[in-house]
Amino acid sequence: MKLKVLFAVLLVLMPGCLEEETDASIIYDFDFDPMFNGTYSSVTLNLFQGENLQNATGTYSITIMLNHGAAPVHADNMLKHIVAGNYNMSTFHRVIDDFMIQGGDFENHDGSGGYAADWYGLCGGQSSPNQSDCQQTTWTIPDEADNGLKHFPCVISMAKTSQINTGGSQFFLIPDDIEHHHWLDGVHTVFGQITEGCEHVTTISQVLTGENSDRPVSPVVLYSATVN
Repeated sequence: MKLKVLFAVLLVLMPGCLEEETDASIIYDFDFDPMFNGTYSSVTLNLFQGENLQNATGTYSITIMLNHGAAPVHADNMLKHIVAGNYNMSTFHRVIDDFMIQGGDFENHDGSGGYAADWYGLCGGQSSPNQSDCQQTTWTIPDEADNGLKHFPCVISMAKTSQINTGGSQFFLIPDDIEHHHWLDGVHTVFGQITEGCEHVTTISQVLTGENSDRPVSPVVLYSATVN
């Protein structure tokens, strides 16, 4: 079954740059085959902290309900990454207490890599009619940040650059000891809710990180991700 998605993306002013307002908008009109045709699906992320699973100082399981109704492309993209095994043995490379834990860079494991699991009509954030003109490593997904979902505790949201439509594979989880990261609303796309194990997100958010760094001193590894 083909699912048609229409995205109207507003022009965004970069900080320190003044431009005249415009009525122009970019419409992304593309077809894709969704992996799941319902409203919600459930996935589980299994993590450990340490150099390997056998000698881990902690193991954690986090279950997330993906919202295909509010963020169909983001939810589909994550499902396809999981089924492909892309997240297995990736790291949570960025951890900030009282903020979030970020992972999903299955290419470089440092926040500099990761791309969309399927072709969603965007190449490096730009609309592209021809998939053949775009290298897979530059596939990105369209923002769905105006879906009404907010950055409250225990949600999953999409990491991206400061430019629109640049999400690929990286995501972040918000712990349960915050109130509301309102400045992220409408910018980053919330696409699911943690239903089990949010306390583990909070525990991981408090791990020791390197001096002048957000990287955990002891690695936090996503060793397997499964669709329930």
